[in-house]
Amino acid sequence: MEAYNQVGIQRRLRRFFRRDGRALIFAMDHGFEHGPTDFEGTWEHINPNVILKKVIRAGIDGIMTLPGIARIAGKQFHGKDVGLMVKLTSKTNLRPKEDQFLQTPLGFVEDAIKLGADAVAATVYWGSPYEDVMMKNFAEVASIAHDFGYPVVQFSYPRGPYINEKYGKKEDYRVVMYGARAAAEMGADMIKTYWTGSKETFAKVVDAASGVPVLLSGGAKAENPLEFLNVVYNVIEAGGSGAVVGRNIFQRENPEPMIRALLRVIHKNEEPEEAAKAEGLL
Repeated sequence: MEAYNQVGIQRRLRRFFRRDGRALIFAMDHGFEHGPTDFEGTWEHINPNVILKKVIRAGIDGIMTLPGIARIAGKQFHGKDVGLMVKLTSKTNLRPKEDQFLQTPLGFVEDAIKLGADAVAATVYWGSPYEDVMMKNFAEVASIAHDFGYPVVQFSYPRGPYINEKYGKKEDYRVVMYGARAAAEMGADMIKTYWTGSKETFAKVVDAASGVPVLLSGGAKAENPLEFLNVVYNVIEAGGSGAVVGRNIFQRENPEPMIRALLRVIHKNEEPEEAAKAEGLL
């Protein structure tokens, strides 16, 4: 018979993966990590109540954000069937360049519980000079969250001054694969990481995670929606469990067709062009 906390972890994970073991999660931590300039092209979306209302209406599976945004826009979740993931680490672009490879705690597991979260997240920059600091923080977050029956998500990013030197670029599948394996071995219940450029190499990342769901980190906005839909389609074909998407959603004036197209690709295995046409993106 499972322990109480394991039952809680599985129940809360299903709030994201409730349909078929896959999920599309909207990311909104960019105002902190990149700055408000990320919203300049679609300025009304700087108000979390505006953009969250749109993404929830479009049928998103989950939302990842920082504690303050979950507080400001908490009413958007009332009565809605959508998972809430609260990220407990971050950094700003105002930091000195030499300190950009560190994510710092900005909240605690207890804060996420008070906000009604279904999962907590923390970042580890694998290969960073501060890797040990972030590992320790992730271990502490995971230990407390698991005790309370909450799943823990690792944003597993190879990032550091020597990554390019050793692997050619941070998206090299070998280092992304390494980070995913490290996240799984640390006890992550879900892993968010980089696209590796092909279905074949991303499949190796999924294999390395050994059953822990791997989700794509959406990255910068693709001007052609079909380009991004193709990437997500290949993630699913490789055995990935979905995507965590920010700029490819909120940097579009009307994000709902893109969300619905992504949901078609992720949950219905629709070809990207078919999904895009169905939602009027082409």
